[in-house]
Amino acid sequence: MTGSTTTAPTTTATVPPRVPSPATGRRVVVVGAGVVGLGAAAEAHRRGYRVTVVEQAAGVVGSSVQNFGHVCTTAQAGDARRYALAARERWLSLGAAAGFDVAPVGTHVVARTAAELRLLGELAAARGPDEVRLLDAAATRAAVPVRPQPVVGGAHLPLDLLVDPRAAAPALARWLEAQGVTFRWRTAARAVAPGRVETTRGVEEADVVLVAAHHDLDRLLPDVAEAAGLRRCRLHMLRVRPDAPLGLTTPLLTGWSMVRYAAFMACSSAADVAAELSDADPAGARWDVNLMATPQGDTLLLGDTHARAADAPVFQDEEGFDLLLCLGRDLFGGDLRVVERWQGTYATAPGSEFLVAEPAPGVHVATVTTGIGMTTGLGLAADVLDRVGVA
Repeated sequence: MTGSTTTAPTTTATVPPRVPSPATGRRVVVVGAGVVGLGAAAEAHRRGYRVTVVEQAAGVVGSSVQNFGHVCTTAQAGDARRYALAARERWLSLGAAAGFDVAPVGTHVVARTAAELRLLGELAAARGPDEVRLLDAAATRAAVPVRPQPVVGGAHLPLDLLVDPRAAAPALARWLEAQGVTFRWRTAARAVAPGRVETTRGVEEADVVLVAAHHDLDRLLPDVAEAAGLRRCRLHMLRVRPDAPLGLTTPLLTGWSMVRYAAFMACSSAADVAAELSDADPAGARWDVNLMATPQGDTLLLGDTHARAADAPVFQDEEGFDLLLCLGRDLFGGDLRVVERWQGTYATAPGSEFLVAEPAPGVHVATVTTGIGMTTGLGLAADVLDRVGVA
């Protein structure tokens, strides 16, 4: 991506939902009511298909509500960038239709060392001012409530969006149900095959089956999951309340965030920043930290750590939470009182951000295999439907 400049889309939604035509009569069954599954349901319904969503839980309870609510468009590269730009349009239009807030506030990034500032400059040179607006130290401190020292500069990424993760996906599901999409809640998919999904409540017939079961793909299609090396990534995450209002209005990324995202990692200074962070904070490196925060009312969503394994045991080491609190207090100053703590979980696979497969004719798999589902999932869903002929 280095050296390219992309014109930023406006904040006006360009993919308005429409009343579907009943003419096709064709049926799409979606397994999974996360962001990818809901995005597929919305797209298929908009294109005139009869849609059923099969979900083993009683509502949207998984990764799609456990995250930061950060649609992190700018930091993506390759297919993820393409999906993120498409998802951005859909978040804006679906938020307006379904009645949940989507704030086009962008993201701030704080640079606390010269190497981090140099990395921001490289991304700015690659993307241009429509996507990355560099800030000096004073402007960064004025824009975001971080401690005065050490801050050497920062950036604003205006394309990024902020949503409330606990409100957005459930509201989208309710709206889709009101529009005529059928939801089979508390219904597990037992098997999928051409033309059918066998569930704990009977058989759903389909012209197209789309499995968007995220990390639970290995429960339904273990061979597909094993071939991709799919595992679960467990996170320590917190909701905290500062001892005084901070006034943070955008998501906030740090150097630990820069070394996680593909657009930054394509820049020449990324390795220097990663080495610098690891040397300065071995505990942060050991816990594979992404130090970031998003505002939620008078609280902050603060995270996160990463640990990968086939399963996701519920037991969490308190050291991970202690580390996040220490880093958060160092970043913002003052005390942070824990309001909630939880284990986030998402699908991960080595060397891949997406798993797209067709294990049988008319049976398709689409899942995000890294922590950018909120950012890319709606775009991935639309792309897969295009590929399989749900037009």
